[in-house]
Amino acid sequence: MAKTTFISWNVNGIRAVEKKNALKWIDESDIDFLGLQEIKAEANQIPDSIFEKHYKFQSINSSSRKGQSGVALFTNIKGTASGGDHIDILNEGRINEYHFGSYVLFNVYFPNGQRSEERLAYKLAFYERFLDYINEVRTEGKSIIICGDVNTAHKEIDLARPKSNENTSGFLPVERAWMDKLLDNGYIDTFRYIHGDEPDRYSWWSYRTKARERNVGWRIDYFFVSDDIKEKIVDADILDHIMGSDHCPVKLVLDI
Repeated sequence: MAKTTFISWNVNGIRAVEKKNALKWIDESDIDFLGLQEIKAEANQIPDSIFEKHYKFQSINSSSRKGQSGVALFTNIKGTASGGDHIDILNEGRINEYHFGSYVLFNVYFPNGQRSEERLAYKLAFYERFLDYINEVRTEGKSIIICGDVNTAHKEIDLARPKSNENTSGFLPVERAWMDKLLDNGYIDTFRYIHGDEPDRYSWWSYRTKARERNVGWRIDYFFVSDDIKEKIVDADILDHIMGSDHCPVKLVLDI
Protein backbone atom coordinates (compact mmCIF):
# COMPACT_ATOMS: atom_id res chain seq x y z
CA MET A 1 0.00 0.00 0.00
CA ALA A 2 1.12 3.54 -0.74
CA LYS A 3 -0.25 7.01 -0.16
CA THR A 4 -2.09 8.17 -3.28
CA THR A 5 -2.87 11.87 -3.64
CA PHE A 6 -5.88 13.17 -5.56
CA ILE A 7 -6.52 16.83 -6.44
CA SER A 8 -9.78 18.20 -7.82
CA TRP A 9 -10.19 21.77 -9.10
CA ASN A 10 -12.83 23.66 -11.03
CA VAL A 11 -10.52 25.97 -12.98
CA ASN A 12 -13.29 27.97 -14.69
CA GLY A 13 -11.42 27.98 -17.99
CA ILE A 14 -8.10 26.18 -18.34
CA ARG A 15 -6.76 28.68 -20.85
CA ALA A 16 -7.60 31.58 -18.55
CA VAL A 17 -5.91 29.85 -15.62
CA GLU A 18 -2.84 29.11 -17.74
CA LYS A 19 -2.46 32.81 -18.54
CA LYS A 20 -2.27 33.44 -14.77
CA ASN A 21 0.36 30.65 -14.36
CA ALA A 22 -2.05 29.29 -11.77
CA LEU A 23 -1.27 25.61 -12.42
CA LYS A 24 2.49 25.85 -11.95
CA TRP A 25 2.23 24.70 -8.31
CA ILE A 26 1.46 21.24 -9.64
CA ASP A 27 5.09 20.89 -10.74
CA GLU A 28 6.20 21.12 -7.10
CA SER A 29 3.47 18.81 -5.82
CA ASP A 30 3.28 15.04 -5.56
CA ILE A 31 -0.09 14.47 -7.24
CA ASP A 32 -1.11 11.02 -8.49
CA PHE A 33 -4.50 12.03 -9.92
CA LEU A 34 -5.39 15.54 -11.05
CA GLY A 35 -9.04 16.12 -11.94
CA LEU A 36 -10.03 19.46 -13.46
CA GLN A 37 -13.55 20.68 -14.14
CA GLU A 38 -15.01 23.42 -16.33
CA ILE A 39 -11.96 23.47 -18.58
CA LYS A 40 -13.96 25.17 -21.38
CA ALA A 41 -11.67 23.78 -24.07
CA GLU A 42 -11.17 21.01 -26.59
CA ALA A 43 -8.23 18.66 -26.03
CA ASN A 44 -6.17 20.40 -28.73
CA GLN A 45 -6.83 23.80 -27.11
CA ILE A 46 -5.24 22.91 -23.77
CA PRO A 47 -1.86 24.70 -23.67
CA ASP A 48 1.21 22.49 -23.28
CA SER A 49 2.50 25.06 -20.81
CA ILE A 50 -0.16 24.56 -18.11
CA PHE A 51 2.51 22.69 -16.12
CA GLU A 52 5.82 21.02 -16.90
CA LYS A 53 5.05 17.70 -15.23
CA HIS A 54 4.32 14.94 -17.72
CA TYR A 55 1.42 12.59 -17.00
CA LYS A 56 1.41 9.40 -19.07
CA PHE A 57 -2.35 9.10 -19.11
CA GLN A 58 -4.79 11.90 -19.89
CA SER A 59 -8.54 11.79 -20.34
CA ILE A 60 -10.22 14.87 -21.79
CA ASN A 61 -13.99 15.07 -22.13
CA SER A 62 -15.06 18.27 -23.86
CA SER A 63 -18.56 19.65 -24.17
CA SER A 64 -20.50 19.59 -27.42
CA ARG A 65 -21.21 23.24 -26.55
CA LYS A 66 -17.91 24.90 -27.38
CA GLY A 67 -16.38 27.00 -24.64
CA GLN A 68 -18.49 25.44 -21.89
CA SER A 69 -18.06 22.77 -19.21
CA GLY A 70 -15.51 20.03 -19.96
CA VAL A 71 -13.40 17.88 -17.63
CA ALA A 72 -9.82 16.62 -17.72
CA LEU A 73 -8.02 13.90 -15.78
CA PHE A 74 -4.24 13.43 -15.55
CA THR A 75 -2.41 10.49 -13.95
CA ASN A 76 0.59 8.19 -14.22
CA ILE A 77 -1.41 5.23 -12.92
CA LYS A 78 -2.49 3.01 -15.79
CA GLY A 79 -6.18 2.44 -16.18
CA THR A 80 -9.15 2.57 -18.52
CA ALA A 81 -11.00 5.82 -19.23
CA SER A 82 -14.48 6.60 -20.50
CA GLY A 83 -16.77 9.61 -20.60
CA GLY A 84 -20.05 8.71 -18.91
CA ASP A 85 -22.37 9.55 -21.82
CA HIS A 86 -25.10 7.40 -20.25
CA ILE A 87 -25.25 9.95 -17.40
CA ASP A 88 -24.29 13.12 -19.28
CA ILE A 89 -26.98 12.62 -21.92
CA LEU A 90 -26.62 16.15 -23.34
CA ASN A 91 -22.91 15.52 -24.02
CA GLU A 92 -21.80 18.54 -22.00
CA GLY A 93 -18.41 17.05 -21.12
CA ARG A 94 -19.15 16.47 -17.45
CA ILE A 95 -17.53 13.13 -16.51
CA ASN A 96 -14.23 11.30 -16.58
CA GLU A 97 -14.65 7.69 -15.45
CA TYR A 98 -11.33 5.97 -14.77
CA HIS A 99 -10.94 2.32 -13.76
CA PHE A 100 -7.66 1.28 -12.14
CA GLY A 101 -7.28 -1.94 -10.19
CA SER A 102 -10.29 -2.41 -7.95
CA TYR A 103 -11.03 1.34 -7.92
CA VAL A 104 -13.10 3.63 -10.11
CA LEU A 105 -12.51 7.38 -10.01
CA PHE A 106 -15.21 9.74 -11.22
CA ASN A 107 -14.14 13.31 -11.98
CA VAL A 108 -17.42 15.19 -12.38
CA TYR A 109 -18.65 18.68 -13.13
CA PHE A 110 -22.26 18.42 -11.96
CA PRO A 111 -24.80 20.75 -13.62
CA ASN A 112 -25.71 24.13 -12.20
CA GLY A 113 -29.44 24.64 -11.65
CA GLN A 114 -29.58 28.42 -11.29
CA ARG A 115 -30.23 29.35 -14.92
CA SER A 116 -33.78 27.99 -15.24
CA GLU A 117 -36.31 25.47 -13.95
CA GLU A 118 -35.36 23.24 -16.90
CA ARG A 119 -31.70 23.25 -15.87
CA LEU A 120 -32.60 22.52 -12.27
CA ALA A 121 -34.66 19.54 -13.45
CA TYR A 122 -31.71 18.36 -15.56
CA LYS A 123 -29.37 18.71 -12.60
CA LEU A 124 -31.63 16.60 -10.37
CA ALA A 125 -32.05 13.94 -13.06
CA PHE A 126 -28.27 13.89 -13.57
CA TYR A 127 -27.84 13.37 -9.82
CA GLU A 128 -30.16 10.37 -9.88
CA ARG A 129 -28.59 8.79 -12.97
CA PHE A 130 -25.16 9.22 -11.43
CA LEU A 131 -26.09 7.61 -8.11
CA ASP A 132 -27.82 4.69 -9.86
CA TYR A 133 -24.73 4.11 -11.99
CA ILE A 134 -22.11 4.24 -9.23
CA ASN A 135 -24.23 1.89 -7.14
CA GLU A 136 -24.31 -0.47 -10.12
CA VAL A 137 -20.52 -0.27 -10.43
CA ARG A 138 -20.20 -1.13 -6.73
CA THR A 139 -22.08 -4.37 -7.31
CA GLU A 140 -19.14 -5.41 -9.50
CA GLY A 141 -16.88 -5.29 -6.44
CA LYS A 142 -15.38 -1.90 -7.23
CA SER A 143 -14.52 0.83 -4.73
CA ILE A 144 -15.69 4.30 -5.72
CA ILE A 145 -13.89 7.65 -5.52
CA ILE A 146 -15.80 10.77 -6.60
CA CYS A 147 -14.35 14.22 -7.03
CA GLY A 148 -15.60 17.43 -8.51
CA ASP A 149 -17.86 20.43 -8.37
CA VAL A 150 -21.20 19.13 -7.07
CA ASN A 151 -22.78 22.61 -7.33
CA THR A 152 -24.59 22.12 -4.01
CA ALA A 153 -23.65 23.03 -0.45
CA HIS A 154 -24.81 20.17 1.75
CA LYS A 155 -25.40 21.68 5.19
CA GLU A 156 -25.78 25.16 6.65
CA ILE A 157 -22.17 24.94 7.81
CA ASP A 158 -21.13 24.61 4.16
CA LEU A 159 -21.96 28.18 3.14
CA ALA A 160 -21.54 31.57 4.74
CA ARG A 161 -25.12 32.82 4.16
CA PRO A 162 -27.47 29.84 4.50
CA LYS A 163 -30.62 31.77 5.41
CA SER A 164 -30.45 34.15 2.46
CA ASN A 165 -29.83 31.25 0.04
CA GLU A 166 -32.64 28.91 1.10
CA ASN A 167 -34.44 29.51 -2.21
CA THR A 168 -31.32 29.53 -4.38
CA SER A 169 -30.33 26.56 -6.51
CA GLY A 170 -27.24 25.14 -4.92
CA PHE A 171 -28.87 25.09 -1.49
CA LEU A 172 -32.43 24.04 -2.22
CA PRO A 173 -33.90 21.35 0.04
CA VAL A 174 -34.35 18.99 -2.93
CA GLU A 175 -30.67 19.32 -3.89
CA ARG A 176 -29.47 18.87 -0.32
CA ALA A 177 -31.77 15.85 0.05
CA TRP A 178 -29.92 14.14 -2.81
CA MET A 179 -26.65 14.64 -0.95
CA ASP A 180 -28.26 13.06 2.11
CA LYS A 181 -29.27 10.18 -0.13
CA LEU A 182 -25.72 9.84 -1.47
CA LEU A 183 -24.35 9.46 2.06
CA ASP A 184 -27.20 7.13 3.04
CA ASN A 185 -26.19 4.92 0.10
CA GLY A 186 -22.80 4.33 1.68
CA TYR A 187 -20.59 7.21 0.55
CA ILE A 188 -18.45 9.40 2.77
CA ASP A 189 -17.83 13.15 2.59
CA THR A 190 -14.08 12.89 3.17
CA PHE A 191 -13.57 16.50 4.27
CA ARG A 192 -16.14 16.15 7.05
CA TYR A 193 -14.75 12.71 7.92
CA ILE A 194 -11.38 14.32 8.66
CA HIS A 195 -12.38 17.80 9.85
CA GLY A 196 -15.75 17.21 11.51
CA ASP A 197 -17.82 20.37 11.93
CA GLU A 198 -14.99 22.80 11.24
CA PRO A 199 -16.71 26.02 10.11
CA ASP A 200 -15.89 28.68 7.54
CA ARG A 201 -14.20 26.32 5.09
CA TYR A 202 -15.32 26.98 1.55
CA SER A 203 -14.20 26.12 -1.98
CA TRP A 204 -16.09 28.69 -4.09
CA TRP A 205 -16.54 32.44 -3.79
CA SER A 206 -18.41 34.78 -6.10
CA TYR A 207 -16.22 37.17 -8.05
CA ARG A 208 -18.64 39.90 -7.00
CA THR A 209 -18.32 42.01 -3.83
CA LYS A 210 -14.83 40.71 -2.97
CA ALA A 211 -16.43 37.58 -1.52
CA ARG A 212 -13.17 35.63 -1.31
CA GLU A 213 -11.40 38.38 0.61
CA ARG A 214 -14.27 38.33 3.11
CA ASN A 215 -14.56 34.50 2.99
CA VAL A 216 -18.24 34.67 2.04
CA GLY A 217 -18.20 31.35 0.26
CA TRP A 218 -19.74 27.96 -0.39
CA ARG A 219 -18.30 24.46 -0.03
CA ILE A 220 -19.48 22.88 -3.27
CA ASP A 221 -16.35 20.93 -4.30
CA TYR A 222 -16.03 17.48 -2.75
CA PHE A 223 -14.29 14.15 -2.53
CA PHE A 224 -16.58 11.26 -1.69
CA VAL A 225 -15.53 7.62 -1.31
CA SER A 226 -17.51 4.43 -0.90
CA ASP A 227 -17.54 3.35 2.73
CA ASP A 228 -15.63 0.12 2.05
CA ILE A 229 -12.44 2.21 1.83
CA LYS A 230 -13.18 4.46 4.81
CA GLU A 231 -10.19 3.12 6.70
CA LYS A 232 -7.93 4.06 3.78
CA ILE A 233 -8.65 7.80 4.13
CA VAL A 234 -5.44 9.49 5.28
CA ASP A 235 -6.25 13.15 4.69
CA ALA A 236 -8.75 15.46 3.02
CA ASP A 237 -8.51 19.21 2.79
CA ILE A 238 -9.45 22.42 1.00
CA LEU A 239 -6.49 24.24 -0.55
CA ASP A 240 -7.95 27.71 -0.19
CA HIS A 241 -4.55 29.40 -0.43
CA ILE A 242 -4.30 28.51 -4.14
CA MET A 243 -5.62 31.24 -6.40
CA GLY A 244 -6.49 31.46 -10.10
CA SER A 245 -10.18 30.54 -10.22
CA ASP A 246 -13.36 31.40 -8.34
CA HIS A 247 -12.96 27.87 -6.92
CA CYS A 248 -9.96 26.50 -5.06
CA PRO A 249 -8.63 22.93 -5.27
CA VAL A 250 -9.66 20.19 -2.88
CA LYS A 251 -7.45 17.28 -1.88
CA LEU A 252 -7.75 13.64 -0.85
CA VAL A 253 -5.03 11.23 0.27
CA LEU A 254 -5.79 7.50 0.36
CA ASP A 255 -3.59 4.64 1.49
CA ILE A 256 -4.12 2.36 -1.51
